[in-house]
Amino acid sequence: MKKRLAGLILVASVLLAVGSRLGAGEIPQFRDLFNGKDLTGWVNVNTDEDTWSVRDGMIVCKGLPIGVMRTDKQYENFLLHIEWMHLEPGGNSGVFVWSNANPAEGKQLPDGVEVQMLELDWVNLHKRDGKTPPIAYVHGELFGVGGVETIPDTPRGRRSKSIENRCKGKGEWNTYDVVCVDGVVKLAVNGKFVNGISKSSQKKGYICLESEGKEIHFRNIKIMELPPGVTSAEQTAPLLEN
Repeated sequence: MKKRLAGLILVASVLLAVGSRLGAGEIPQFRDLFNGKDLTGWVNVNTDEDTWSVRDGMIVCKGLPIGVMRTDKQYENFLLHIEWMHLEPGGNSGVFVWSNANPAEGKQLPDGVEVQMLELDWVNLHKRDGKTPPIAYVHGELFGVGGVETIPDTPRGRRSKSIENRCKGKGEWNTYDVVCVDGVVKLAVNGKFVNGISKSSQKKGYICLESEGKEIHFRNIKIMELPPGVTSAEQTAPLLEN
């Protein structure tokens, strides 16, 4: 309850701050990061040409090779709405925020804060043993990658685990609402805040979609940009050419 309340307070504070900086009649709006027709605004970083495609208003990622596709611009403070669906049990993917979108030599994935999208066939796996599906490592873990440091709200080692299991299984759409403000990330899974991290050592960069082994679909990717904060060069990912 305390973690969820902290997330709601953060969102309310953000919207109040935005309102105070806007002129009369100006209301912050979500805009599409994906137009539903093609991959305009996205850059394939290190996957095959056919890893990413568009079908029926969705981005279809076949999952191989492992790598990412990034936005064509960087973002600092923002609200991100994204819907995703795994097609196979055990599907693994995610969205990176504040990323350099540039995997180091010998690596397949870039740095940033990963918002994990993991599907496991918990029902069949645990039903036969009469066990309750575990909370950790299945639904919206948050953690720094590639040297990015964070402080987890709900530690599982260096990762932060959700306090309630809300993700759906394969073939069902999940909704993530991600608040990213001044080094803090709060995650709502299917309509409820359940996870967060703070004091990210990198707090401006690219947004990346992850290809990690199995097919995943994305849709309704929207962003609301918020006023910038005090972010140093060391806290900002390097700019890349598009």
